[in-house]
Amino acid sequence: MYFAYPAFFLLFLLLIPYIMWYFFIRPKKEPSFKTASVGAYINIPKTVRQRFCHLPAILHVVAFSMLVVALARPQSTTAWNKTEVEGIDIMLAMDISTSMLAMDFEPNRVEAARNVAAEFVNKQKNDNIGLTIFSGEAFTQCPLTTDHGALLQMFQNISCDLPATGMIEDGTAIGMGIANAINRLKNSNAKSKVIILLTDGSNNTGEISPLTAAEMAKTLGIRIYTIGIGKNGNAKYPYTLPGGGVQYINIPVEIDTQLLKEIAATTNGKFYRAKNNDELQKIYNDISKLEKSKISVTNYSAHYEYFQPFLLICVIVLLLELFLSNTLLKIIP
Repeated sequence: MYFAYPAFFLLFLLLIPYIMWYFFIRPKKEPSFKTASVGAYINIPKTVRQRFCHLPAILHVVAFSMLVVALARPQSTTAWNKTEVEGIDIMLAMDISTSMLAMDFEPNRVEAARNVAAEFVNKQKNDNIGLTIFSGEAFTQCPLTTDHGALLQMFQNISCDLPATGMIEDGTAIGMGIANAINRLKNSNAKSKVIILLTDGSNNTGEISPLTAAEMAKTLGIRIYTIGIGKNGNAKYPYTLPGGGVQYINIPVEIDTQLLKEIAATTNGKFYRAKNNDELQKIYNDISKLEKSKISVTNYSAHYEYFQPFLLICVIVLLLELFLSNTLLKIIP
């Protein structure tokens, strides 16, 4: 909360002469009478009216204070605020082909990749981050944003359901995944532009070859960090039987590490190999140490006025003072 007109707080200085008048000048002007001795009145107990004789003056001060605060117009942060923060622009390109259901990671590759990437997003406080998912086709799940809460909600939809149910083509179109991420980064003014590509296979479909996409990224100054996910040898895979039910079979892990190395080398990036959850976590931790550059962030805050409660208190206190001064605490000369 802040005040639109803080200069009104100078009105509090008016309380100084009022307090001085009340305690030093006013008593001299009140009606009085002379008596030879006040000894007879010393032990007389004070009445309720005597005990609260200063209450109207206190209420005056409270009412005046509330009025000053209301005039200063307390309010919340307003409208759009534009600031510059240290950060980079990152597009996460994640493979959701059905092979990502393999269970050599806990609980499987796609969920492990999703969970670790979500932790990575939480740590990148000021970065613009977006999400591309791909199998035989690629599309943007979330464009670049600093609203990481909204991005993390999109993470809930990362699964292999789309290719598994035939809603999109299955396969591994690495070039299409890179091209989609490039499309989101091409207009970025950030000094550091990065694609983090995660896949468990080799390119076997798509209209754009991975190395052609890598050259495009190089031209636009985009670095690509590639991650090959999957242990060596075979991995347990849940195969859905035609009549229902699931049978677990072993499938070979076929990661085109040479291609991923070439993609990274072309863009001055780096290739990583993740064989378990811990290694995948360490890879994202390493990438989080990337160079930072200044990006512009625009935030919106709702605008609220808060003078009404103070004004209401002022009116209530004045009415209370008026009531007491003319009834219970009325002074008759």
